[in-house]
Amino acid sequence: MRYPKFLPVNGTIGFVAPSFGCATEPYYTAFLNAQKKFQKMGYGLDLGPNCYVAEGIGISNTPQACGKELTDYYCSVDNDILISCGGGEMMCETMNFVDFEKIKSAEPKWYMGYSDNTNFTFLLSTICDTAAVYGPCAGTFGMEPWHESLSDTMDVLTGKTKKLHSYPSWEKDDLKDEGNPYVPYNVTEPLNLVLYTGAENPDAVVTMEGRLVGGCVDCLVNLLGTQFDYVNQFNEKYKEDGIIWFLECCDLNVMGIRRAMWQMKNAGWFQHVKGFLIGRPCCIGEEMMGLDHYHAVTDILKDFEVPIIMDMDIGHRPPMMPLVCGSMAEVRVKGNDVTIDMKYI
Repeated sequence: MRYPKFLPVNGTIGFVAPSFGCATEPYYTAFLNAQKKFQKMGYGLDLGPNCYVAEGIGISNTPQACGKELTDYYCSVDNDILISCGGGEMMCETMNFVDFEKIKSAEPKWYMGYSDNTNFTFLLSTICDTAAVYGPCAGTFGMEPWHESLSDTMDVLTGKTKKLHSYPSWEKDDLKDEGNPYVPYNVTEPLNLVLYTGAENPDAVVTMEGRLVGGCVDCLVNLLGTQFDYVNQFNEKYKEDGIIWFLECCDLNVMGIRRAMWQMKNAGWFQHVKGFLIGRPCCIGEEMMGLDHYHAVTDILKDFEVPIIMDMDIGHRPPMMPLVCGSMAEVRVKGNDVTIDMKYI
């Protein structure tokens, strides 16, 4: 696994929009404020041509233009890391125009984003054997004040920490809108992890060790079986390490989640799995025909007889821990306390 150099003091942050750009409110104003905050921290900025564009279908521009921007800026020497402007809907189409061979040959660089950005964070690890950060997009850093998870994210990008922790509460209702572009996370709900371990003692400490890989399930199942699906090769390469899958969902309802878990399982993606870290889905708390989001996952994955930790700080229900896709990790869970110690080996 290739690990990029950390963002240096007074380094340059590049911004690209392979999914949505920051062309509409509240994202436009939030992104501008994020830039100001980064500049006050001493960083230079390198904005791609699509950052403020809204001409594509579900992405900022045409797939060709988005793919070119992503390839060019990843391989550029004018920035030290890349942060995606945002998520979106059709970044999968961008992948047809990303030059993965060129990226494999380039100096590795941290790329960060989540949701639709799974299309690149996941493929960087599984195709290019290069670590990436599944973490917040650019506009999030425009909030006032920063949630501690954003400080933790910067500590990961700058190399100050490799150890993450869970947060005491999470956001059920987002207050950000056109009139409130800087509003911080509305963390009103207490963290309440749900563990499926097979252990009779609910107070038992759960540990697992393996190579982190995953992202947004909505995107992952689109990649499955395509020319971009290198998961079985990845699993075989790292079978001695074992795999810890981190998964979270956006638009999928509970039936969609269950179907996706079934599909990935039957495609052989979960070979050599050591455990599952499941983020809070957007449909948290919903039921359909007696199925909730817990059983949508555990009924399918219980056969692996590994720990399944649910409602974690991953993805669309912030705050989110900035997970390094491709890294080795030691995970420790006791009650509502989670620590993930990542190793870049």
